[in-house]
Amino acid sequence: MPLSKLSKNEGLAVTAYDGDGTVLLAFDIDEEKTKNLAGFAVKVITPNKGPYRSNKYWLKNRLSFKRELSSETELTPEMWEDSNKAPFQIFHWVHFPSAGPGKYVYTVYACYFNSNGSVDLGPSVQTEADLSYRAFPNLELGFTRGYISSQAYADRFDNKAIRPKTKSIDFDTAPYQAQYTWLGAHARKMVFDFLEECLNDDSISVDVFAYDFDEPDIIRKLAAMGPRVRVFQDDATLHTKSTAVEPEVVDKLKQAGAAVKTGHFSRFAHNKVMIQKKNGKAVKVLTGSANFSLRGFYVQANSVLIFNDPTTAELYEQAFEQAFNDQKKFKSSAIASQWFEATTNHNPSVSISYAPHKTAFSLETVSQTIDSAKSSVFFAVMETSGGGPVMPALENLSNRETILSLGTIEKNSQLSLFKQGKNSGVTSFEFLEKDIPEPFKEEYSGGTGQVIHHKFVVCDFNGDNPVVYCGSSNLSQGGEKSNGDNLIEIRDVDIAYYYAIEAIRLFDHYRFRSLHENSTSNKPLQLDTTDNWVKPFYNSSDLRCQTRKLFIGTQQSQGPK
Repeated sequence: MPLSKLSKNEGLAVTAYDGDGTVLLAFDIDEEKTKNLAGFAVKVITPNKGPYRSNKYWLKNRLSFKRELSSETELTPEMWEDSNKAPFQIFHWVHFPSAGPGKYVYTVYACYFNSNGSVDLGPSVQTEADLSYRAFPNLELGFTRGYISSQAYADRFDNKAIRPKTKSIDFDTAPYQAQYTWLGAHARKMVFDFLEECLNDDSISVDVFAYDFDEPDIIRKLAAMGPRVRVFQDDATLHTKSTAVEPEVVDKLKQAGAAVKTGHFSRFAHNKVMIQKKNGKAVKVLTGSANFSLRGFYVQANSVLIFNDPTTAELYEQAFEQAFNDQKKFKSSAIASQWFEATTNHNPSVSISYAPHKTAFSLETVSQTIDSAKSSVFFAVMETSGGGPVMPALENLSNRETILSLGTIEKNSQLSLFKQGKNSGVTSFEFLEKDIPEPFKEEYSGGTGQVIHHKFVVCDFNGDNPVVYCGSSNLSQGGEKSNGDNLIEIRDVDIAYYYAIEAIRLFDHYRFRSLHENSTSNKPLQLDTTDNWVKPFYNSSDLRCQTRKLFIGTQQSQGPK
């Protein structure tokens, strides 16, 4: 089943992009049919009820025609209104349903103001989305639900804590499993499926690169494998100080019989990797941006990738062997010297580089791809101040009028670097720090970059040559020359869809939160009671017009084979 589908009816068009348990619905309508347009309503049929009363319901809008929303307004579940009464005044919507993975049916309606001051449903388009946790040939990709869903978490779990007050690596996780499953989503499932496969086969051994490391169940499963496990654990100051739990993890794994070494290269051993070896041969590897920690899976926005491919796994194993046996010579080793093609006949086109390097050659590739993008660049990055060519390339996007760029960064103070224009928009998390809900406060306070932990750039997601850069690298020169990291290039339309939807999900969420934070009782957020809201979406000098045009156009993918 294709991962993107364009459907039309009576001048209304809808493109559905299937993502990782989430869908991007893009809307368009003939300009002559925008008179009195009130917005778009979306009805969904889910594969099961989940937390809802029925498996058929209207997607809800926090904005309405009658109720004003400002920073002084307390957000409650009761404030949501069905979109047939409070339609979305935007030309796309990202839905991350709580009913879980499966097949969904969406009906999108154009809504019009009537003479009575209310809203009538107009033409409609029905489309389907397969939001199953799918695996592509030899590659599986999953995302955490993450802190982005903080209000949804409050609605669903009443802001229950995600661990006991006393920090420990041995607490009973049973009372928290529902929260962990929901927050960790597909990314968490991938890690535990990977570990279960290793645990249940005595011929499998596991090599682990770890940075933040305190998820109790991950630690338990590795300890249960005992001498079949080797770990290279970061020992930078943040992981050896008196409040750090990583030394306890090291001791526990050693007592279980695992071989453990520690190090930090010039700064950090920043990889988050597990390599599965069968009878001593590397066959599968798990990597990505998610640390093996409570924060990595249940607070932050992160991704996990599993390559079920000996070619790729062997490259990671070479990096592990070099670090484990001779860390000091890593920079001058062959594995750190170049990009390596990991493509097989069944994989997407994949190349990988392993840091630290003598020079940040890896980032030149990323910046050149950004500079040569034809239609769009979306990104989510934690570190914007580490030097190198990637950040200047991202900052320059606002000067390229034919390129749509959307991005999310961690630091509000860095927003000034990104000029907001008709073709670019950048938002940040940091301004929300004072409003973090209770279960996340202590986890967030662990340091900078604790929420927008992603490190990815996606270029031309629905163009002819989509490219994604991801992995553990912070995309900065300092990191590439000083940290143990991996940076992955993937050239594949379906993988690009997944990361593009994640970028849009983050951008929309934090942009709304920013608007809400800056709204006042004198200038509240509220739906427009006229069709004036439509005009920017058909003004070629406005970012919203470029977004509408780009999202509705689709390169048809074929999905997993």
